[in-house]
Amino acid sequence: MTNALCAAIAIMAVIPSAIGEAQVVVKALDGMSRNPEMSGKLRTSMILGCSLVETTAIYALLIAILIIFVAQ
Repeated sequence: MTNALCAAIAIMAVIPSAIGEAQVVVKALDGMSRNPEMSGKLRTSMILGCSLVETTAIYALLIAILIIFVAQ
C-alpha cells in the first residue's frame, strides 16, 4: 500500500512538467505570431525547451516504476 502511495506522489511531478511545457509552447507561438521572421530560431528553442521539460516527466515515471517494482 505504501509503495503505491509513494509512486502516486512521485508521478505528481508530471503535473508541473505538463504546465511548464504548455507555457513553453504558448510563449513560442506568441513570439512567432509577433515576429514571423524569427520563427525558425523560436521553433528550435521551443523544441529544445520542450525536450528539457519533458525529461522531468520521464524521470518521475522512472522513479514511480522503481518504487513499485523494486522497493518491496
